[in-house]
Order: sequence, then structure tokens, then C-alpha cells
Amino acid sequence: MLLYDIIGDIHGCYEEMHDLLQKLGYTIKNGGLSHPENRKPVFLGDLTDRGPQSVPVMEDVTKWVEDDLALYCPGNHCNKLYRYFLGRNVVINNGLETTVSELNNLSNREFKQISTAFKKLYESSPLYLVLDEQRLVVAHAGIRPDYIGKDSKKVKTFVLYGDITGEKHPDGRPIRRDWAKNYDFDNFIVYGHTPVKEPRKVGNTVNIDTGSVFGNQLTAMKWPEKTFISVPSKQPFVEEKFNPIGDTLV
Repeated sequence: MLLYDIIGDIHGCYEEMHDLLQKLGYTIKNGGLSHPENRKPVFLGDLTDRGPQSVPVMEDVTKWVEDDLALYCPGNHCNKLYRYFLGRNVVINNGLETTVSELNNLSNREFKQISTAFKKLYESSPLYLVLDEQRLVVAHAGIRPDYIGKDSKKVKTFVLYGDITGEKHPDGRPIRRDWAKNYDFDNFIVYGHTPVKEPRKVGNTVNIDTGSVFGNQLTAMKWPEKTFISVPSKQPFVEEKFNPIGDTLV
């Protein structure tokens, strides 16, 4: 039996990530990661930005994935950081500025190591993960049932940003459809991207981004148990980042 612990958006919350892994029963030693039941963590994207320690999060996760101790699929912040490392003309905002600030404190050698490792991680990772004989699908912002098994540009946009309409609220937030209510799934879909105070279960879907970087908690869902384990955030609480369907800034 394949045993996974799917972990919501970390956003540079390095201490919370370690707290959660230890609460889940993992041992972190000498850069390695092990579990007495041979469980494997699954990171659903947005490792960096906004939080205080994005670089250490990147270092740990890239090594664990490279050593086949963890799984990962990218989020929209991962995509933007990847483009930044490629030298593309990206706007340094919406949290990327915190990661860039950390990177600017590194030596040239350290920056190159981090950049190379993260680009390799991003390029070698699938848009979303289909696990446990297709019973489980992990996608950063979710996925439509007819997109599973595909990787077109439309699929990439949905997986990274959710079911966006292209329009925006007056305050600049993107308008998103509540896709979890609009589709029926045979698979079980675990996603994050939009902060909710508690895991939001709708049909065969669950949003486990419980807004650690906004001061709430960092959450994992255990598979196949479908139970939740959380640790409290060490960050200041920001009430306005949460609402019933987690519609917030990307």
C-alpha cells in the first residue's frame, strides 16, 4: 500500500514545515528524511514567497525529491520563481520580493547552486501528480476531470491558477469559478493555492492550503486515511486573506 502525506502551500514557512513533518512521524537528519511506515510527503507547490525562509525550504525539498524521499508538483509561485531564475522579465511582487531578498544575501556560488537545483526540480516535475493507481490526484490549484491525463496550455493554467475567468475584482483579486462545486470526480483531488481556515471538502475534492504564511496553520492530508494533521503558524494572522472559498490574490 502506498502511503502519502500531502502538504499544503508552505510559502517559505520553513519551521512550520519541519514541525509538521515531525508531527507526521518523519525523522529529519543530515539532510535526509525517513518514516517508520515508509510514508512519503507530497508537496503541492508554492514552496516559496511571502514567508521568512524560502531558501531553506527550497534546499530541503529539492534534495528530498532528488533522493526519491518526497514528491512535488509546482504552483504558480514556483513557476514565477523558475522564470526569474531563467532571467525572464518577471515582476518582482506578490511575495517574490521576499524570496529575491533572501537570494540577494547569498554568495554567487550559493545562488548558482540554489538556482540550478530548483530549475532541475521544476523541469523534472509533472504539472500534477496522479498517484495510487489514479485514485489520488494532487494539483496545486485543482484540476478538471477532463483534464486529468493531459498537459496542454489550458491544463497548465488551470493547475497553476485555478478556474480563472480573466476578470478581476475591484481590489485586483482574480475572479475564479468555484470549480470544486462544478465537477464530479471519480478520483480524489487534493489541492491548495487559495487559503481557507480549515480544509475545505467538496465532493471528492479537498483544499488543504490553510494559510500558514497568513498566520493560520500548515496542514497535511494523510492518504489513504483522508485524515488531517496541522501545526500552528508562527506568522502574523491576516484575516482578510481568508474567505469561505479561499478566493485571494494569486
